[in-house]
Amino acid sequence: MELKKRAGHQGTGPGAITPDGCAVELYSRLPVGAEPDIIAGAVPAGARILELGSGVGRMTHPLVERGFTVTAVDESAEMLERVRGAKTICSPIEDLDLGERFDAVLLASFLVHTADLEVRRGLLRTCAAHVAADGCVLVQREGADYHTEVPRERVDPSGFTVRIASSEPIAPGVNSVRAEYEFPDASWTQTFRVRPLTKEQFEEALAEAGLRVDRYLTEDGIWVRAVPA
Repeated sequence: MELKKRAGHQGTGPGAITPDGCAVELYSRLPVGAEPDIIAGAVPAGARILELGSGVGRMTHPLVERGFTVTAVDESAEMLERVRGAKTICSPIEDLDLGERFDAVLLASFLVHTADLEVRRGLLRTCAAHVAADGCVLVQREGADYHTEVPRERVDPSGFTVRIASSEPIAPGVNSVRAEYEFPDASWTQTFRVRPLTKEQFEEALAEAGLRVDRYLTEDGIWVRAVPA
């Protein structure tokens, strides 16, 4: 399946680059943060999880290690080749129709902020269509200062630097963001388009898909547990 490059998305650096500008080798190097613990604390033990946009399995693998059954979905076959211990499905998220429902559906990596309104609607429709009636959808949002405290950088304890170099408005409600990753032996960049969402706009988008906020899982509001409305 050949994927069309997304407008305004590009990446540079060693190895394969996906249509949305993600570098497979880069994502294979990124460490696991607190996300698996947040997810594990919001779903039942041993839950069946549908992970939308799994990439190389950065969160998939620790979730499998915690005893969850994970179905990992990504549009990049090169990303999915790195996934172990989970069922993998190569498909755009917005086109997914598995005909089954899961205890939890995971939409991480700020995917809900896609610049394309129709794609966002498709992402959330897929979440709603695949979550069990008593299940939940876990969504990762951008932080409140994501587009205002720019440029900014963070040096990871493992020894690489991640930098948000710029975030510039390019259309009503849409920003173009450039991220840079510097490792001792290699560097990557990713440019992508996003649509910042206020809390109210985010909750309206959920409601349009038949979902509602159950609770915000983190004090900064980045991780959200939603349920069927």
